[in-house]
Amino acid sequence: MSRNLKQLEERIGYQFHDFELLRHAMMHSSYTNEKHLKKYQCNERLEFLGDAVLELISSEYLFLNYETKSEGEMTKTRASMVCEPALAFCAREIELGSYLLLGKGEEATGGRRRDSVTSDALEALIGAIYLDGGFASAKEFIHRFVLSDLENKLLFYDSKTILQEMVQAEHEETLSYVLVKEEGPDHDKTFETAVYIGDLCYGSGTGRTKKASEQSAAYCAIRKMREMK
Repeated sequence: MSRNLKQLEERIGYQFHDFELLRHAMMHSSYTNEKHLKKYQCNERLEFLGDAVLELISSEYLFLNYETKSEGEMTKTRASMVCEPALAFCAREIELGSYLLLGKGEEATGGRRRDSVTSDALEALIGAIYLDGGFASAKEFIHRFVLSDLENKLLFYDSKTILQEMVQAEHEETLSYVLVKEEGPDHDKTFETAVYIGDLCYGSGTGRTKKASEQSAAYCAIRKMREMK
């Protein structure tokens, strides 16, 4: 059951002039299929728009704040800022999954917690804010909820390599990844992986692919190791 969308407005600090845009942004394709609505009524079109707005604003941010970075470096950094695990992380911070309109099947298989679903919904929300309030409103939202705490989010891009280097420098034990769970239909699977240093589990992560779940798990392990210092 989704939460009241008015609560979401309060959480993000933005009030829609056209409230229906917010509702569409939270409407997953499984919901429109179940309700026999037109396919274009789900949030995928808003996601398409939000993705483009996010790319422009994150590119502008990097261009203005990292004057010595090359084009290649900025491209790599931007990829880490807007990749699926990073956006899902941002979505979790505002509990976006709890506001989604999902079909019963998607609900039953954990769609509210699935990175692919919540990251897409965040982009749809950006698209809705852009249409409703213009570029400035979308930019304010992205700076507040996506570009904040950037140092931690950048770890998503190459967290496995970073963790490997940390373990080699600080531990004698072997680093390993263990697949804990695999669920969902073949076209939209979710994987959960735990990361171990020796026999000790340092965290777990989920993703649409095994590699993405390992990356997310590595990120959790890095943060835990830094907290232990």
